Amino acid sequence: MENCTEDDDILAKTLLLGISIPTFILGLVLNAMALSVFCCFWKKQTKTSVYMINLALADVLLLLSLPLKLYYSITKAPRLLCSFIESLYFVNMYGSIFIIVCITVDRYICIRHPFEGRANQSPKWAILICCFIWAVAWLCSSPMYVFHEEDNFKCFHNMSEQAWSTPLIVSVEIFGFLIPLAVIVFCSAQNIWILQNHKSEAKKKVEGNGSLRVIIINLVVFLVCFTPVHLAICLQYLVRQHVIVDCSLKQIISFFIQVSMIIANLNCCLDAIFYYLAAKEFREKTHLKKVVELCPVFKPCAA
Repeated sequence: MENCTEDDDILAKTLLLGISIPTFILGLVLNAMALSVFCCFWKKQTKTSVYMINLALADVLLLLSLPLKLYYSITKAPRLLCSFIESLYFVNMYGSIFIIVCITVDRYICIRHPFEGRANQSPKWAILICCFIWAVAWLCSSPMYVFHEEDNFKCFHNMSEQAWSTPLIVSVEIFGFLIPLAVIVFCSAQNIWILQNHKSEAKKKVEGNGSLRVIIINLVVFLVCFTPVHLAICLQYLVRQHVIVDCSLKQIISFFIQVSMIIANLNCCLDAIFYYLAAKEFREKTHLKKVVELCPVFKPCAA
């Protein structure tokens, strides 16, 4: 029965290499560019710039873990090294999720209460919130170091039964995905409603600057990148709890969880679209505008 879920899948490995390598290269270039703009050229640090710096940093760290993840998912490695790679990967994925939530809430406050929101742009609270997110993410990743019962194995495989315990998986699904999703959907829906129905000059200006487009793209990217991986975790939990026992279905779920993690990694590149649309300084200090204007797909965003 174990071999049923452990069989090597050539298609999954091909997709992993074919998508992860371009994601790694493009993501590093775009996020390194973003960090240089936000840290060196941003005229005045604000809450938004602090959140974006931390989001780009999380993306870079996750991308740096990808070569290790690729190599040690097909080659055996010491338990401590594997645990560190897995911890690094998931810390930065969930760090990204919660920083995106913070950006969404901050944008909601600025649109809902434009004067108070723009008057309170001190980065102090954003720095404290980001420090808290990083501390909690690393703390919650500590169980990774006890999730493997043997030494020298393939990373992201051979997880112990503790890793698939009901309290842990329920906590990951609720606090790591469903609550952030609810906050983002609520704030995005409220922002869209406000921008569509309140046509004051101030809000017209905000809408004209592309806020509506930014909100929709941010929501779609979050849904596309993070919904499949959490659905896959839920399905794999059912496999480990012996609720799903059919061999062919197990193989499909095993393939799906690998593909969903590849899709989640794409968020590291797609965040650059968010930077371009949301941050004036990012547009001014990079040459992406020329690329966007030349590419027919992005012409509506170049306006």
